Formats: sequence, structure tokens, C-alpha cells
Amino acid sequence: MNNRLEELLSRIKLLEQELFSELQKKEKEYFYEVRDKKVRFQKDVKEKNRLLLKTIRRYINDATLLNILSGPVIWSCLLPALFLDLVVSIFQMICFPVYCIPKVKRSDYILFDRQYLSYLNLIEKINCCYCEYFTGLIGYVQEIAGRTEQYWCPIKHAQRTKTRHSRYRFFLDYGDGEGFRENNSEIRSDFGDLDSKVPDPLVSKNTQL
Repeated sequence: MNNRLEELLSRIKLLEQELFSELQKKEKEYFYEVRDKKVRFQKDVKEKNRLLLKTIRRYINDATLLNILSGPVIWSCLLPALFLDLVVSIFQMICFPVYCIPKVKRSDYILFDRQYLSYLNLIEKINCCYCEYFTGLIGYVQEIAGRTEQYWCPIKHAQRTKTRHSRYRFFLDYGDGEGFRENNSEIRSDFGDLDSKVPDPLVSKNTQL
């Protein structure tokens, strides 16, 4: 890896640390703490948030007809999502030990914490859980796919992509045939950076206000 890439990676790590610090500030701003993966609000704040609760009757009355009719379409995606979750989890359980790739921790991506918000009614909480699961699943699948791609085909695209998974920055340049033949074996087994991950604020232990 050249010096310029090392410099950029160092800057990314610094920005991740800065982002983590800013997220911790939000805990103080909104008077909650994360402990043992549970979110706890101060009692008076929790009561204040309850005053913002919209009743289910009002929530349904405020919903548009098209929103209500599209509901079953949204929820029809749940079964394929569950199947994808199962298949990908089995895939990494079987294949990653063979490839010596560190397994992706599912709980780092699929998080459920919006149920602790007292200003959400039951329907809103159920909808939030679904969104948390689905978007978390996409991140979980993308990370598994990214680590697999690093092992089998760590080559960047010739065209610019809108999104990139976390392993893409380690890939070889498109068209660099010599580099691919010389460095492919090294890159496909290089997951050492995963040992120094920035801690996730949602799973940090005993966060103090």
C-alpha cells in the first residue's frame, strides 16, 4: 500500500473516532445512556417524551389511503429478508473458516433500540423494528459479501460506484495485472484491521452521562 493510501486510511480512522465522539455527545444532549445494549432515558425526560405520543387512532386517521394500501407490499418483503438472513448466515458459518476470513458479527449491524422511545406508539415501534431489521440486514449482507469479494476478487471497478463496502479500499486498481498477480494472495488474507475497529456507541459498555 502506498503512502498516500495509508495517509487517507489514517484520516478515515480519525474521522471515525470524531464521529463516535459526536454520537456520544447526543447521549448528553437528549439525556439517555446506553448500557448493556439497552437505552435508558432519565425518568423526567421519558415522561416528557410520552406527552409527544400520537395515539393509534390519530395515527391511522392521519395516514393517507395510499400509505395504508401499500402497507402489505412493504411487509411482503419480510419473508425474503428472513430467508436471505438465514442463507447468508449459513454461508459465512461454513465458508469463512475455510477461507480464514473473520466472521461478521450480526449484532453489529442488526440493532433494535427504537422501542425505547416513549414518544412512539405501538404501530410506530413495530414499523421501526422492521426498518431496523431490514436496513441492518442489508449492511450485514454487504459486509459478508465484501469480505468474500476481498478473498476471491479484490479488484476495484473501472467505473465509479455510488456506494462502497468497507473492504473496497484495500482492493487492487483496475487494470493492474502485475499487482494482482504479485499481491492477490496477500490482500485476500489481510483482515488485520478488523481487530482495531472503532467501538459502536450502541454497544458500548457503561456509557456515562
